Formats: sequence, structure tokens, C-alpha cells
Amino acid sequence: MAFHSGVDSRVLIVGCGISGIGAAQKLIRQGFRNVRIIEATSRSGGRVQTGRLDGKIIEIGANWIHGPSQKNPVFRLACQYQLLDEECMSEENQSVDIDGLPPFFSTWLSSSGKKLEAEVMAPAVEVFLTLRKKCKEFYNSSRAPMSSVGEFLKTEALRISNDEWKEDEARKLRQALFSTLLKLECGISGTHTMDDVDLGSFGMYNSLPGLDCTFPGGYDGLITHMMNELPKDIVLFNKPVKCIHWNNVHSRSSAKEGTGPVTVECINGETFEADHVIVTIPLGYMKKHHDTLLNPPLPQHKSQSIQRLGFGTNNKIFLEFEQPFWDEDCEVMFLIWEDEYDLQNPVSDMKTAWIRKLSCFTVLKPTERYGHILCGWIAGHESEYMETLCEEDVLRTVTQLLQRFTGNPTIAPRKLVRSRWFHDPYTFGSYSYVANGCSGQDIDNLAEPLPLTGSNAQPLQVLFAGEATHKSFFSTVHGALLAGWREADRLISHYNPSPRKVTANL
Repeated sequence: MAFHSGVDSRVLIVGCGISGIGAAQKLIRQGFRNVRIIEATSRSGGRVQTGRLDGKIIEIGANWIHGPSQKNPVFRLACQYQLLDEECMSEENQSVDIDGLPPFFSTWLSSSGKKLEAEVMAPAVEVFLTLRKKCKEFYNSSRAPMSSVGEFLKTEALRISNDEWKEDEARKLRQALFSTLLKLECGISGTHTMDDVDLGSFGMYNSLPGLDCTFPGGYDGLITHMMNELPKDIVLFNKPVKCIHWNNVHSRSSAKEGTGPVTVECINGETFEADHVIVTIPLGYMKKHHDTLLNPPLPQHKSQSIQRLGFGTNNKIFLEFEQPFWDEDCEVMFLIWEDEYDLQNPVSDMKTAWIRKLSCFTVLKPTERYGHILCGWIAGHESEYMETLCEEDVLRTVTQLLQRFTGNPTIAPRKLVRSRWFHDPYTFGSYSYVANGCSGQDIDNLAEPLPLTGSNAQPLQVLFAGEATHKSFFSTVHGALLAGWREADRLISHYNPSPRKVTANL
């Protein structure tokens, strides 16, 4: 193959989420002239999706910039496009180190309709946060004492509470609070249960400094600005991909001579020839379709890593109220079921008990912008079941829940909007996590381009990006963006291998 400059090579990007858009931006800035994005749906943004509830902005997908500080490329872009408010961009906000958990002003509500004293619950929160921090430390140590985060948190939380609060009448309530915090943790990790999250790899995720912040005008403003910098008509919408044929298999099997080593075949029968394809689709989709998505099929170690890695669901239920029933400074309401003090995962009837998985409601702030909107968070199989119910059923169940926990039978939300990520046919869930028995090697395997090193075929035919391919920022928007940039850089340096820098020892 005659070496030609990269600017003429044809690059196809599958998926128009932030990872694909970021890769396209970088390649085009480097002078690549033949870049196209193929998107299965009718919109760009992927899991960044801003919606409306009665005209108010709500985030159906990505919610926060996690760790809004200079190390976060999403934050830097948001500042550059002037999409954030002053407070979020302040030096002070960027330097707060919260280790991934914001210091909320919390209200604690119990299933008997009582508001619990913050000082009574505080020791339990402290124990939980200390244990959570400990979970992260096993990543750098030689061996985790147990296999899962859930097992460790539950064993240790019960041991400490039975030791330290033996005589305390608040012991069972605090243990029930552990149960609530475990459900919240399921949402943060995007898993059904923390028993499915690998303890030894939990600390691989890196929290950046900065107090998590939101986009006043909606997260999709970021996507719009990025898209505006791309050439017009670069994206082909409504083109779900059926199969990526690589290693020239398509041109060998069809009568016509292919002009590139890769042919992307869409479900509608259209085909696109390319020198390189960057695949940025969600791991949830890969899990379901990896055996037919590539031809020749993925090498075994890659497909095994896809199966091993975790990908779960975290959904939101937005409720709008005429008037707030919560305190003005309240940022989050935690729901504590008093009978959940033993921290078991009871296999209960999904129909009646799905609502128990809803861990808390966050208050959308500021009120001037959002009016009176709460966002309920629910993860796992219960969240997936919630998606199958009609809106009226969800509204009725959530209303009963709020009435029970506040002890106020008159509470009635006016409107409801919910996310349904599990039933989205191109994502099948929310984001990735490191499941039991997984390690960073699985993420490396997922990100490894085809053909594998050592093959004589044309290199870098199929590359892989997206949040699940980033070892320290999986599950985040900035992880997705960095992964897109990484694969673009891989192609750029393939065509422009920079001379080795010689550093003199001064």
C-alpha cells in the first residue's frame, strides 16, 4: 500500500455522541478532508439529551459536569463557549475537592412519614463515606479483602454499627440509611446492585476536583456549539449500522472491487467505504450486537471483555409541583425504609416493590430557573421495570411514595417526565462500570484497535472510543470526549509520526 497523507484517507465515525463529535473535530482541525459521522437516530448528542418539562429545561441524559476544573475538557469547552454561570467558573468552585460526592443540604424522610434529625443520621453518613473511600484504596493495594464493593460496604457498615451503636436506639434507622445510600451508589455506578461492582477495580475511576455543576441553558448547548464547528452535512442521520466489514472481506465477497479495507453496511442496505472506522457506540449496544456487528468477528479476548464489563441503568423521574413542600435550603431528600436495616437485597415482587429502589429526590436549583421541580433517581432492574409502566402508573406510585414519606396526603405533582435509557434501542442502559472480575485490562481490550498489532493488514481499520473505553473516567461525558480525542490522535500520529524528541541531559 502506497503511503499517502492522512488528509485524503476516508474516516467514518459510527455514532454522533460527544465521543464521535470530538473525534471528528480533532481530525478536521488536523486537515483530514474525508470525515463522515453515521448516526442511527435523528439527533446528535447520544446520551447527552436535554428535554423540557412545562417549558423548563431538564436533563434526560447527562446531568452534571463531574469535576468542573481545568483538567476536565468538558468544563474547558463549556467555559470557552460561555455556557456556564459565574459561580461555576469561579476558582473557588474549581478547587473544592469532594471525591465525587457533593456535600448536599439533606432532608431525611422515613417510611413512617417522619422527618429525621440530621444529627441523628450524620454518624451513618460519615461511616458510609469513610467506607466508600476505603473501597477506592484497594485499587492500589495488593489485594482486595472481598470480591465486590457491595459485600465490603454491607459487612463493614453492619460490623461498625453493631459495635458502636449497640445501645443506641437510632442504630436500626442508621442501618436503614446505609441501605438508601447503597441504592444511591447503584445510581452513581450505573448498576443493579453494588454486589456486581468489583472491589479491586473500584478505585480505578478518578474523581476530578470541582463542585459538580450544570448547564443553565441545557447540556445540549455544548453539543450544538461543537456541531456548529463541523462542516455542514458531515453527519448522516437515521442510518443504523448493521455490520462493519473489515480486512477487505466485503470487496472479496462481493463482485465489485472495494476501494477501502473497511465497508460499513447500514440496515437500509447502503454501504460506505472507508480506510478507518471509529466505533463510538455505547457498551450496552455492543453487548447485545458484538457478535454480528463486525465481520470478521471480534477477536475472542475483545468480545469476552465486552461481556465481562458492566453496563447498567440509572433513570430519572422529574416531577413538577404547584408549590414546594420542601425547605428552601433543601437540595436532596433521602428516603429511608425503616424495615431495610438488615441490608439484604430481598427478591421482592417487582410490581409492588420497584419504587423502593428510588433512593432520593434532588431539588432542581435555582427556583427562578426551574420553578418547583424534583428529580427522583432510580437504578437497576427496578428502574428498567419502571420504564415498562405507563406514565399514569408511575405518577400514581411516586405520588403515594411522597405522601407516605412526608406524612402529607395532599402532595400531588402536576406533571411527570422520565428517562427510559434501558429501552433505547441504541444504548440499552445508561453507562459502564467495572463489574465483578473485571480489571483495567478489559477496558484496554475494548479500546484496542483492529487489526491487532503484528498483523500484516492495513493498520487501524477499526478503532474504538466512547466512555466505556476510558480507564479512569468511564461513565462520564469527559471520559467519552477524551476517548474520541484519543482515537483521533491515534490516526493523526499514524499519518504524521513525529520524530522522536531528543532530550539533552542539561
